[in-house]
Amino acid sequence: MMLIRTDPFRDFDRLAQQVFGTVARPAPMPMDAWQEEGVFVVVFDLPGVNVDSIGLDIERNVLTVRAERRDPVQPDVELTVSERPRGVFSRQLILGDTLDTENVKANYADGVLTLRIPVAEAAKPRKIEVTRSQDKMQEIGK
Repeated sequence: MMLIRTDPFRDFDRLAQQVFGTVARPAPMPMDAWQEEGVFVVVFDLPGVNVDSIGLDIERNVLTVRAERRDPVQPDVELTVSERPRGVFSRQLILGDTLDTENVKANYADGVLTLRIPVAEAAKPRKIEVTRSQDKMQEIGK
């Protein structure tokens, strides 16, 4: 497995929805992930986030993404409607040992953070050549 997603509140939200009939909270950092051509791609939606507020850390095989969406209005302004999540958000992903965490590339454009994590060379499938020894075959045939 390449990735294990961790969200400690997901199960709690699911239980609360079943018990109380409430709608689960929206994920402030929705994510998609896939593998293509030897690279594992993880994409996060972070609209309204300044690139300077995004932090990425990898410790062992745990990738932590942090981002802050600041309040767009001044302190003396009263909001009429406030539905967009604000504050500091964090997600953690446990990356498989088959990924090369030393060479992660990150790009942020149009509110989308894209991480490209190469699959480690040692984990890529490879062909093993089978050779035939003429001497051994002659000995077996005798």
